[in-house]
Amino acid sequence: MEALYTAEALATGAGRNGRVATSEGRLDFTLAVPKELGGSGDGANPEQLFAAGYAACFHSALQTVARAQKVSIADSSVGARVQIGSNGEGGFGLAVQLEVVIPDLPHEQAISLANAAHQVCPYSNATRGNIDVDITVSDD
Repeated sequence: MEALYTAEALATGAGRNGRVATSEGRLDFTLAVPKELGGSGDGANPEQLFAAGYAACFHSALQTVARAQKVSIADSSVGARVQIGSNGEGGFGLAVQLEVVIPDLPHEQAISLANAAHQVCPYSNATRGNIDVDITVSDD
């Protein structure tokens, strides 16, 4: 792959109870283990960052395929939920649910756009076959 862009981040401290920042300083977060996993919940966590990145990336892919098909999806949105849990083998795994909302478009056409976006989105391509990704499409 020929890289078109490279993002760089550094995690310091105690991992999930530390800090993460990007090299140019645009993102700088205190991290904390979520309360549900026994932590304080007083900071961001990797699953939140992954959910935000996947939602934004998938929405961009959705807009790209809609533009290519000359379809307007101006009021669309993509929400992402990232879950972490035991993988049953002593480690942890992730699962993702994406909610694609495209108002004012026939449901079948909206599903077709979401499926096309899932084929071009870099996050979808990176996770395909590795974690469960469930996509639902609605108009509200």
